Amino acid sequence: MSLVSARLSLGFSGIGHTYSHLFQPIFYVAALALEKDLNLTHGSVVMLVVGGNVLMGVAAPFAGWLGDRWSSVGMMALFFAGTGFGMMMTGFAEGPLMIAVWLGVTGFFASIYHPVGMAWVVRNAKSRGKALGVNGLFGGLGPAGGALMAGALIDLVDWRAAFYIPGAAVAVTGAVFLVFVAAGAITDSKVDRKPDPPAAKRDRVRAFLVLSITMLCTGLIYQATQPALPKVFSERLAEMVSGGVFGVSVFVAAVYLTAGALQIIGGHLADRYPLKTVYLVGFILQAPLLFAAASLAGTPLALLAIVMVAVNVGSLPAENMLVARYAPSQWRGVAYGLKFVLVFGVSGMGVIMEGVLYDLSGGFYWLFAILAAIAATAAAVCFLLPAEERRPAPIAAE
Repeated sequence: MSLVSARLSLGFSGIGHTYSHLFQPIFYVAALALEKDLNLTHGSVVMLVVGGNVLMGVAAPFAGWLGDRWSSVGMMALFFAGTGFGMMMTGFAEGPLMIAVWLGVTGFFASIYHPVGMAWVVRNAKSRGKALGVNGLFGGLGPAGGALMAGALIDLVDWRAAFYIPGAAVAVTGAVFLVFVAAGAITDSKVDRKPDPPAAKRDRVRAFLVLSITMLCTGLIYQATQPALPKVFSERLAEMVSGGVFGVSVFVAAVYLTAGALQIIGGHLADRYPLKTVYLVGFILQAPLLFAAASLAGTPLALLAIVMVAVNVGSLPAENMLVARYAPSQWRGVAYGLKFVLVFGVSGMGVIMEGVLYDLSGGFYWLFAILAAIAATAAAVCFLLPAEERRPAPIAAE
């Protein structure tokens, strides 16, 4: 594996991470306009994206298997082309059914990124925590840029432009990616730049069971929070957003951009300290933050939302390193695929929970209270992860 190929792989993996998180935040901001355009309740509108969310998860293991057995590079090319096409067609769709269908197609192709792209990062990185943290920053740019772009395009053009313009950008990036592949600048590799010693079978089974629960909890919190933030900001920050979709999108973008940037700190901590400790602290912090969000409004809510989401995604480098640590390298794509069945597939039910609780209660108190309980449950389960030795800090060269 050449250094140029490794760097280009990490670069395109970061860009892909941004694109993989575009269609959902775009839709959740667009939902504010679709409620009026389609004459549907908030809960009914967010149901349109559930199929895409679920497919983004349940198709992930198959995508990971193809990445492991066939080609990571080939699967990434399919990701760019299919995701871009699905987003463009969503922008041209007529009626709720076709919007849901094309969001489903988008989610199906977007499912490729996480099992293939994460395994690609781990394989090409020497400092995995740092690389996953930077990759997480790019992931944070997706919700941030998607929300901001959607708000601007909806106010300037319409909700359709919020899908077909970024969709075209994704497709063009795929074409550029293929140029590098054809030139031989990006190549496939099945060997880690910095392999880990194999974990004991008993620890693998134990970690798999514990992580299945904690990753499901992480996914539920993330999936339920994402559609909630635009709506809760439009209601509780009404004076600050001036009643416009773009004003809401600015606050949503600020939350996810800051949270994405803080993943670099999470990756740094994951490189220096036991992964179990970093992961556990993330859940312990989330519970009181989520419970506080149930009642706050105005500036305190905006600031709390940044910290709340930052802690949720800031533990992802540690989580992804735990998956890499306990999964055999030749099955890593499948392992990440199984993770995202939980994080995007099963946890996609968090979107339904958000919509149903809002329509029933007319607010977000119970949603955030339930999410706080989910975080507390994950913290308790996290104690059962296999113990790790404390990692010594790197010694500076003299």
